[in-house]
Amino acid sequence: MGNSTTTTTATAAGAVLDGAYKKATWHLIPFIFVCYFFNYLDRVNVGFAKLEMMDALNLSNTVYGLGAGIFFIGYVLSGVPSNLILHKLGARRWIAVMMIMWGALSAAMLFVTTPTSFYVLRFFTGVAEAGFFPGMVLYFTHWFPSQKRGQVMALFMSAIPISGLIGGPLSGWMLAHFSAGQGGMAGWQWLFLLQGLPTVLLGVAVYFYLNDGIAQAKWLSTQEKAAMQTALDDDEKQRQATSTVGQSIGDVLKNGSVWMLGVIYFSIQMGVYAINFWLPSIIKSLGYDTQTVGWLSAIPYLFAAVFMVWAGRSADKHRERRWHVSAPMLMGLFGLMMAANFSTNPLVVMVGLSMATMGALAALSMFWSLPAAFLGSAAAAAGLALINSLGQIAGFVSPFLVGWIKDATQSTDAALYVLSAVMLLGALLVLRVPAKLVNR
Repeated sequence: MGNSTTTTTATAAGAVLDGAYKKATWHLIPFIFVCYFFNYLDRVNVGFAKLEMMDALNLSNTVYGLGAGIFFIGYVLSGVPSNLILHKLGARRWIAVMMIMWGALSAAMLFVTTPTSFYVLRFFTGVAEAGFFPGMVLYFTHWFPSQKRGQVMALFMSAIPISGLIGGPLSGWMLAHFSAGQGGMAGWQWLFLLQGLPTVLLGVAVYFYLNDGIAQAKWLSTQEKAAMQTALDDDEKQRQATSTVGQSIGDVLKNGSVWMLGVIYFSIQMGVYAINFWLPSIIKSLGYDTQTVGWLSAIPYLFAAVFMVWAGRSADKHRERRWHVSAPMLMGLFGLMMAANFSTNPLVVMVGLSMATMGALAALSMFWSLPAAFLGSAAAAAGLALINSLGQIAGFVSPFLVGWIKDATQSTDAALYVLSAVMLLGALLVLRVPAKLVNR
């Protein structure tokens, strides 16, 4: 009788917890998804603006690559301080401020007239945006335990391929629609304005919509709050028991595992940013017009969106994290090599770019289950921001490297080989992460 009562109680408690997770997922993820969609769109729309802006302002590929990449210098310098501010002030306030600032700066890109103004605005947009992504990773640790975070991160980060899926055709349409110079502005200027202003409005909405944690969520019942908090507390105890990272900022900076994870993330981002900033140019080099480039660039992102969600569900179902990062990285590098080896064959290039986008973006979303699984809560703010900042250095190196190689060789093929080698290194390093720390 006693066992039956205990089983019934446990089943009821599990039902309450499952219902709470469903509520939290539906309340938080769609809204945060939209925020991240515009975050990524504002970051990489310069790849489409490039198709007109370079000729209009007489910019070289090297200047474009440096301008696209200098964003990440500001991003890296501001990443850790921004996330520590978020940890202190709360997500709602700081994310609202960041979104309003970077949305305004992104829209202001329409005023670029020289390489210097291009560099300055890109740099400060990076400064403004720096804390958003690591802040969101930290924010999810306040709501979901490790075993739920793979699917949550995949749903959240599917905003990246969706931004390409929707943003590509949208950007191509904007450039074509405003090609007549309506309002005295070129198509690339309208693109920056119309994609930057929604971010400002979303920043205002963040302040009123998000909650800083479970305790402030009026849309959860008292019973649901208690169940979610208990699950988080249990997860934190597990993390503390297995963590190899101390709880101070100094401990984080001295820990080799954190730096290794930063190198892995760097290798993933090298492939991701090459795709983000150069995909339109690679497709256009096949002989297509601007609007067709917009539609064709959506294809790799469509496949990537589906693959990311599948990978997240698979990782949670099997409680396996390392191969769900490493295998997509291998897939990504083979895709890049295929695109480079058959650069004159449009069909093979599109298949290769689709494989590369699927692999790189799936690895990107699955990666964050590694550090979040063993960084204790006190170390998480600094640790996640440091890992993210190290990875974002690739945002500077990758587009500049590709631009420099293209100016030197008149082709992106050699750059794709270099990026493939970096991703192979990262895939091998993933397997050095102890399985017992992350496979749960």
